[in-house]
Parts: sequence; structure tokens; C-alpha cells
Amino acid sequence: MKGVTVQETPACSCGDVCTMASRRVFRVDGMDCAHESGPILSALSSLPGVGRAVPSYSDSTLTVEFDPHAVSAECIVQAIEEAGFRANVEDRRQEDIPFWERHGRLVVTSLSGGSLVVGLVLQLLLDRFSAAKPFLLLAAIAGGWYVSRRAWQAVRHRQLEMNTLMTVAAVGALLIGEWAEAGSTMFLFSLAQLLEAGSMDRARNAIRRLLDLSPKEASVIRQGGEVRLPVERIAVEDRVLLRPGERIPVDGVVMEGTSFVNQAPITGESVPVSKTPGSPVLAGSLNGQGTLEIRVTRLASDSSLARIIHLVENAQAQRARSQAFIDRFARYYTPAMIAFALALVVVPPVMFGQSFSTWFYRGLVVLVIACPCALVISTPVSIVCGLTRAAREGILFKGGAYLEELGRIRTFFFDKTGTLTLGKPEVVAVQSFGGRSEQEILRLAAAIESRSEHPLAEAILDVARNRGIQTPAATDVQAVPGMGIRGRVNGEICLVGNPSFFNGTSGIAGPDLEAVKEWEGRGATVVVVGSEEEAFGIIAIQDSVRKDAADALGELRNLGATELAMLTGDNPETGKAVASRLPMDSVHAGLLPEQKIALVREVVEKGKKVAMVGDGINDAPALAMATVGLVMGAAGTDVALEAGDVVLMGDDLRKIPFAVRLGRRTLRIIRFNVVFSLASKAFFLVLAPLGFVTLWMGVAADMGVSLLVVGNSMRLLAGSNGPTG
Repeated sequence: MKGVTVQETPACSCGDVCTMASRRVFRVDGMDCAHESGPILSALSSLPGVGRAVPSYSDSTLTVEFDPHAVSAECIVQAIEEAGFRANVEDRRQEDIPFWERHGRLVVTSLSGGSLVVGLVLQLLLDRFSAAKPFLLLAAIAGGWYVSRRAWQAVRHRQLEMNTLMTVAAVGALLIGEWAEAGSTMFLFSLAQLLEAGSMDRARNAIRRLLDLSPKEASVIRQGGEVRLPVERIAVEDRVLLRPGERIPVDGVVMEGTSFVNQAPITGESVPVSKTPGSPVLAGSLNGQGTLEIRVTRLASDSSLARIIHLVENAQAQRARSQAFIDRFARYYTPAMIAFALALVVVPPVMFGQSFSTWFYRGLVVLVIACPCALVISTPVSIVCGLTRAAREGILFKGGAYLEELGRIRTFFFDKTGTLTLGKPEVVAVQSFGGRSEQEILRLAAAIESRSEHPLAEAILDVARNRGIQTPAATDVQAVPGMGIRGRVNGEICLVGNPSFFNGTSGIAGPDLEAVKEWEGRGATVVVVGSEEEAFGIIAIQDSVRKDAADALGELRNLGATELAMLTGDNPETGKAVASRLPMDSVHAGLLPEQKIALVREVVEKGKKVAMVGDGINDAPALAMATVGLVMGAAGTDVALEAGDVVLMGDDLRKIPFAVRLGRRTLRIIRFNVVFSLASKAFFLVLAPLGFVTLWMGVAADMGVSLLVVGNSMRLLAGSNGPTG
């Protein structure tokens, strides 16, 4: 069973748990991986009053919980900047950010590149080394402007990371007179970080576009007039006016008007949905050609869109299994490479009388190659791109671990009602026994059932309305527990109920009884309509199988699923009838909730990975027991959003094979990134001690691999959309 970690509000100096405890989001420029967040977290840990700090590498933000009585947001920003990073509170507008903060790295990289070109021309083409020195030194200083600051802060906090390695390499090159190598190293590293930051920004922008789905203002009807208000000031029960083409700012219910609304950004549905009075609408959806007046049911901060964004942000903070492995590997890899570089510098000159400057240079090259940047970002950038791609399709993973696990699963359990079926009873047949027409049978049944609250009554009333049948008034209506309902229609006593209701003088026999058994064998609920003397006919009611269910299960089978099973609390006949229309391997019927849990636990304990698919209402324990729990149709419902590890905002079962394919593709890309990063390191580490690799070549190779890893991961953001109807 999956463990759950509960994070409490940080304790405050004014009491045990203070309501004033603050949670702020800080944007940290250039924080792209765990190696870079290390000095920051170390600096914050020494501040009094700072509780939990959670970095998000996908959007370079740091969420900090702290006691405002003990430390201020400004102190936190100062501590982050002392660690060598620029930081600001997340809510600053882009135009408020100073030019140097936005473009400083571009300026110093351009200065470094220009100086390097001038220096190389003077040294190599004009043979004026003394004149070239100032330009090559300027190239190293400008290129290392940000790098050296971060290196110093990392050393202060006893951290070993790539900026430290690059700074040591550049300073070492200057000490042995390799000015061009020092300038080239710092310029290429600065350029690579600039390009990498741009590539990461593309991935981050895919997440930020979720925020752009919500408008900043909306038209609110107050005191008979219309006013424009920021969405943060819209209250529950306010009336919001939506004009054609406007985005819906908050969750609500339509009070007036009709329109088609595009809910694709939230649920992934490709076809606009009809909205009439009483229909729910979701924030972030796009209104069509009609004008709607909606009643607000949730604040903007608690809307479906806000919760989606919150889930995606939390998911990015969760470490995938492969990421945990990489972090453990890097913890030993970097010190080992530094030890190897020191051995190269010391052993050949001391033990074999080799040239110190030659082996010192080769040791510096190894330091550059040892930089684990490509390896460290190989997993998180892939996970972030995969999570974002899924969110576009209305699929929310609550962590990268579930994205990876879903790609490995071959056993799928499905709840029946509301998952494989629509969860709404429908009339599938009306059959007369000869005395009355089908219209008359429906008319009598609708008259009696109009006074009933039974779920099957609504199905009968719906079909009567759709066929334009005028329903007469019923009198003397009485429910007969366990049997049905009886009443008087136009003076005639009428009975509507199960077959047992007609076991007396109006008993069903012969061909009529065979018809009842036939429909029951198909998994339908049979409602008999008649009088005290005879049965007039039957109405067969069934919970219809979703149209996309067979296609979705077929796709899972094509993806290598070895077991597809249905779990239901219904009777075996109904379960088998539904399963007969689907490519199911097995049916487990008549299950109580605890029996569903036991079944899932039994399979998990055998070592199999199991995905449980349900609606999150009555199957939450089974969802929690499974390796991955998938919840369908969660848009607008708190219970369903909390119940699963993977949340499908819509009701399209074909999103499940799409999510499986995405998980497997993410795994393939992660594996390629890791293997390619390690292979390239191994290749250059073999060549470096032999003298075949220079400093600038090592930097170019390492940063080239980093950019390739980022670019390869970003392929997850591309590709065709998920299944469409």
C-alpha cells in the first residue's frame, strides 16, 4: 500500500500552530536541478523560522513555509541570493523585473564571446599573445561572472556542484598559462547554461499556459448592474455574465442562457459540451456562441483549474524512482571523479617523473568532463514534460513516480458502474405481452413512476418524455417494499415492479416468462407493468456500456496488457452480461468494498503491478491499495480528485491507454538520457588521460549532451493529441 506523508503548517513563535504561518513562492533564476538547489536549501536551513522548502525545477520556483514573526520574505530572498542565485517573490510582473535580472546572463555571455573572438584572432592569426591576454582574461571573467559566484557560495555551504568544477578548471588553466582554454571554457559553459535555460523555459511555459486559461477579470451582476471585477474578488453565489467567446473565470452553475462550451483544457474532451440552465461549468473552459449567466459555486482560488495547477505543481515536487537513483549515483560519482582527477595530477609526475603541467591540464579536463549536469537533469526534465503533456489532455498525475509506474503495468482492474458503464440506467427495450401497445405500457409506467424516487423511475420518465408521451396523473400511489409501486391511473389500478410482484393471479408464464428470463440473462433489470389481473408487458432497463470502453480495452490489450478484469458489486449475471460485450479476461461479481481491497491486495502481494480504475466514490480503498489508482470523471469533484494517483478529468476511457503510452515513452526517454549521458562521460573519460581532449572540447561535449537531453525530453510535449471522439 502506498505511503502518505502529511506536511503540517510550520510551528510559529507565538504559539503551537499559528494561523499567521506563511507560505510563499519564490522564483529562483537558474535553479534547474538538485545540485543547484543544494546550496539554497543549506542556506535556508540556517534561518530561524523557516519550515519546509520545496524546489520545483520545472518552473524554477521554491515554495517556502515560514514563521513571519521570526523571518521575513525579504530575509529569505537575501539568503537565496547569498547562495549565488537571483530570487524574487513569484507574484512580480515581468515588466517590474529590472533589465539586468532579465538579460544579465545574455549580456555577459555576449561580452565573453566577443572578447574570446578578439583574443583568438590576436593570438592565433596575428601571433600577438601579449595583446590577446586581456581579451582572453575578459572572456574568462565575463563568462564566469555568474558561475564563480555560485561556485563560491557552494564552497561556503560545503557543496560540490558543476559551477565549482568549472571555476576550478578555468582558474587552473590560467595558472598554467592556458589563457585561451580558460576563456573558451567559461564562454562555452556560460553559453550552454543560457541555451539550457531557454530550453527549460519552453518546458516551463507549457505549465504556465495553464495559468493563462483563467481570465484576470469578469463581468459580475450586482445590484441590477454589471461591473468588471478581478476574479479574486468574485464571491460564491455571485452572478457572472459570460459573453460569446469569453473564458469562464470560476466554477459555477448555469442559471440563464444556452451555449456550447469547450472544456478541452480541463477534461480533454474534444467536442464542445451543451450547457443549459442547471448545467455545471468549469473555470478555464471557453464559452461558445451563446450568452450565459452563471451562479458562482467556488472561489477562483478553489476552482477546478486552480486545483489542476496545484496538483501539477505538487507532482513536479515528487521524486520519481529513477530520479532517486540518479541522485544517489551522483552523490558518489562526483567525489569519485574529483579523486580521479587529483590522482591524474599527482601520480604520474610523482611516481613516474612525468610533466606536472601536462597532467595538471589533463586533470582539469577530467574535472570538466566529471560535471554531472546532463545526468542529473536527465530524469526531472523528462518527468516534467510528461506531466505537462498529460495535463494538456486532462490527465493529472500526482507525481512522476506514477507516470513511471503506469508505463510498467500489465494488469488492469476496472470497477463496473460509472467506469465501464455510464452509471445511469437507460430503457433498452419495451415489450408488450399482447394486450396493450408499447406506448400504453410506457404511459402507465410513467404515470405511476412520476411519484417515485427510485433510480429506475427516472429512466422510464426520460424515455416517455423523449417519445412525447403525455403522462396522466396517478392517484392512490403506494410503494410496496421489495416489490414495486401501485396506484390508480384513470380509475384503473396499475402495478409497476419486479416479476415477483406478479406471482399471484396476474402471474407471468409461458413465452412471457421466457422474455423476462432472456432480458435478465442479458444483465438487464426487468420492470413489469400490469394490473391485478394480468401483466401488460415489460420494460428492460440497463446501465449502458460506454461506447469507448471496448476500444480502450482493445488498445490496452495491444499495448501488452496481460490481464483485464472487472470488479463489481452487481450479481454475476449482470457482470457477465456487461463483460460479454468487452474484451475482458475475468469477472469478479458480488463483491463488497472490502472484498475488492482483498482481491487487489492478493494480486499485489504476488509481485504484480496493478492499476485500479474507478470513479473514486465507493472504490477509494481499492484505488489506494493498487500500484496506481486511476480515477475517472473527476472534473469538479473533490472526492475523486483526492482518491486517485492519476486523475482523468473527463469520462473518456481511451485516455487510459494514452496515459500508458505516455508513461512508457517517458521511461524510454529517461533510459536513453541516462545511458547516453553515462556513455558520453565514459568515452571522454577514457580519452582525457590520453591527452586527446582539451578543456573547451570537454565543456562543449558535456554541455552538448545536456542540451541534447533537454531537447530529447521536450519531445514529450509534441506529438498528436490524445484520443478524440
